[in-house]
Amino acid sequence: MNRATWLQGRRMLKFKDVLSRWERRELSMMEAGELLGMSERQFRRYRERFEEEGEAGLADRRLGKPSPKRIEAAAVERMLQLYRTVYCGWNVKHFHEHGVRDHKFTWGYTWTKTQLHAARLVERAKRRGAHRRKRERKPAEGMMLHQDGSCHVWLERHPPLDLIVTMDDATSKLYSAFLVEEEGTASTFCGLLEVLTAHGLPCSLYSDRGSHYFRTDKAGEAVDKGHLTQVGRALDRLGIEHIPAYSPEARGRSERMFGTLQDRLVKELKHAGIRDIAAANRWIRDVYLPAHNARFAKPAAVDEKAFVAADPDLLIETLCIEEERIVGRDNTVAYQTLRLQLPESRMRAHYVKARVKVRHYPDRTLAVFHGPRCLARYDEQGLQLAASTPPSLAACSPPSRRGLEASAQAAPMTRRPALTAARHEAQAKTRVGTKKQASRPNKETRRTAATARA
Repeated sequence: MNRATWLQGRRMLKFKDVLSRWERRELSMMEAGELLGMSERQFRRYRERFEEEGEAGLADRRLGKPSPKRIEAAAVERMLQLYRTVYCGWNVKHFHEHGVRDHKFTWGYTWTKTQLHAARLVERAKRRGAHRRKRERKPAEGMMLHQDGSCHVWLERHPPLDLIVTMDDATSKLYSAFLVEEEGTASTFCGLLEVLTAHGLPCSLYSDRGSHYFRTDKAGEAVDKGHLTQVGRALDRLGIEHIPAYSPEARGRSERMFGTLQDRLVKELKHAGIRDIAAANRWIRDVYLPAHNARFAKPAAVDEKAFVAADPDLLIETLCIEEERIVGRDNTVAYQTLRLQLPESRMRAHYVKARVKVRHYPDRTLAVFHGPRCLARYDEQGLQLAASTPPSLAACSPPSRRGLEASAQAAPMTRRPALTAARHEAQAKTRVGTKKQASRPNKETRRTAATARA
């Protein structure tokens, strides 16, 4: 027995009960019609039909007849075959959107879902869990950013990769998304540099308690905000509040977003025939993110944005790994497996035992800084790059140590006479050489010579 037949039987039983009460004069015809959900006139018609034909007169005459709006069986079969061959595994909403856009579907989403359920091509959704109170979104764009990574098989014939996503809390807009082999400090800086350069500084960043975000002495306890990681140092220097999440439920908005990406993005990449990481990142940035934001982004409660403009050069020098080193006796700096050779400098003879800082940028280049001054820049193999900063135009003082060249801008040195020298000696020309010059006679030398002859 199908649902329509069962409902028809229930309506007959209810009509018989109300009709018997009307016959006993317990109800008026208007009250009987209200109990059956019909007008007084319609109740009179049903009563007359029941008296003439019995229960058969109450049967719905539409049962057993095909609807004039019924879709042809051939069209239904074409839709099911399209799902089996091209879109197998897609959720119904995603499949229906592509069907309307690419295959000119004119059927509704509910009808499409019903047909897929009837054909057992899509399982029915599981019952939702316990109710949780929803955290309200931030009112303005830029007040809070979410950043997280999701490990999944994003590309066909590739091992699991990490998708690093930076999302706005107020609008759920994805600002950045790219694939890397492993999530870490470098990938975090890449995402932040891309977003902050394009939009500016946000008020806060919300993330999990990964070891590259926070330091936690014991698992499950609060993070140690007194000992900052590289990411914590950079955010603190930029004035961005870093907020840790203590459970997956606390990151519910980003977790639901990753559920959507794991369902849709994998199929979209496969549908586009992309299997390379670099090509996938370009396609995600240029094609997928605009379409995703147009479909899922929400308008902010306040039109004004909370981003604050920042100098791109300052962001590059801040959003990087920074570690302190001591220069060796051969004027080299050890960093990981590299030996970075410091070039000769006009500022000082050498940097032996000097404390310097090595900065490792997201593009894998390096730089060595002594205080605020950049001594040299290197590529990822440790080879020195051409100097990007112009030399100082100020004249240097004469060299006082061996190995420093004389400045071309400095004026030539002149010998200053002693304060006790005679006037004619002060005006005499300076003589350079090793031969001893005879001094001019005076009263004292003549007296000494006369004494010697006597």
